[in-house]
Amino acid sequence: MTTHAALAERFGTPLYVYDLDKVTEGRRALFAALPEGFELFYAFKANPHPDVARALREGDGEGGACRAEISSTGELTAALEAGFAAGECLYTGPGKTDAELDDAVVRGVRLFSVESHTDLRHVGAAALRHGAADVRALLRINSATGSATTSIRMTGRPSQFGIDSETLPALMPQLLAVPGVRVVGAHLFTMSNAKNEDALVEELRHAVELAARLEREAGLPIELLDIGGGFSSPYAVPGTRARYDKLRTELEGILDLHLPRWRDGSITLACESGRYLAGESGSLLTGVVNVKESRGSRFVILDAGINAVGGLSGLGRLLPAAVGVDGEDLDETGSLVGPLCTPGDLLGRDIALPALAPGDVVTVPNVGAYGVTASLLAFLGRPAPTEVAFRGDRIVSVSRIDYRRVHEPLEGTDR
Repeated sequence: MTTHAALAERFGTPLYVYDLDKVTEGRRALFAALPEGFELFYAFKANPHPDVARALREGDGEGGACRAEISSTGELTAALEAGFAAGECLYTGPGKTDAELDDAVVRGVRLFSVESHTDLRHVGAAALRHGAADVRALLRINSATGSATTSIRMTGRPSQFGIDSETLPALMPQLLAVPGVRVVGAHLFTMSNAKNEDALVEELRHAVELAARLEREAGLPIELLDIGGGFSSPYAVPGTRARYDKLRTELEGILDLHLPRWRDGSITLACESGRYLAGESGSLLTGVVNVKESRGSRFVILDAGINAVGGLSGLGRLLPAAVGVDGEDLDETGSLVGPLCTPGDLLGRDIALPALAPGDVVTVPNVGAYGVTASLLAFLGRPAPTEVAFRGDRIVSVSRIDYRRVHEPLEGTDR
């Protein structure tokens, strides 16, 4: 059996469980919501677990196969372990070091998103050092304006992300002349977690309009255009991923108006997502260690806190607002706190709870994205949660991240 109760009893808590059928559902739903021919990058920062990633790489008759969007050589290793080809990965991020670029190019990465002129030069230099003649780059664009309201805006302000759009016409000749790398398009990731479908459509409209304008006015080549994401799914609260019933039709109309040659396949179009694809698949099961009263307030102490969830949710806040407790009447009030020696280890303050006692198990839902690897794993040295991936009634894998190794001296140093 793969019920939460059975898994918690078998493997203990804290325990992450990933329903791979829900990962597949997320992949199918997002491909169905996009126009035919769109490519979809899976953002590994959401969850690099190999079984989650494999479920997104394996296409079927009801949806395409995702490519990998990575931001480190560690994520590159995770992508290769999950079966992605290095040549199909998009390597992003504002802080690519020469050593990381060397590693990525040697292992076969050929597509990079660059944030500046100097970033592009570093990519080109790495390609030349290793004789890679086919390295390509997308220019990440920091638009001067945006459309939708969202929890995280990535454009329209001074930022380490992207080339300021207003500077591109003057800068383009220098960008196109960088040796070792060929500019082939643009990357316009502008926001996260759109508040509704209308907001998402307007933001994607803005991205397409901007790309078309920069092609006309700045000579930006557009062979590949990544218009970003913003697809919404709840984090650490009950609920389901958003439905996008009109997105395909709306986006087709936007593209027909501004980039009509997309119809003949001369432009490769892409979006990217992490939370929408993986978020609904995961739950954190955490055990109640103690229940105490303090000056009229009730505290339920768990064996998982911000070291296991919510340390970095990707939502512009540190902690989830609530948790779910399956099959119980929420007739009491209390705060859910973790086991760490800090008052910041808080999962929910004065929220509705059932009558909990030591030994009970609490479920934090919708944490298949921005869960264990986005948390404060090393803080106080507690073990990482166990992770179980399953399909139907079959357990696919059981694993645990091991970060508590003895420090070893680097090569060439004394102990």
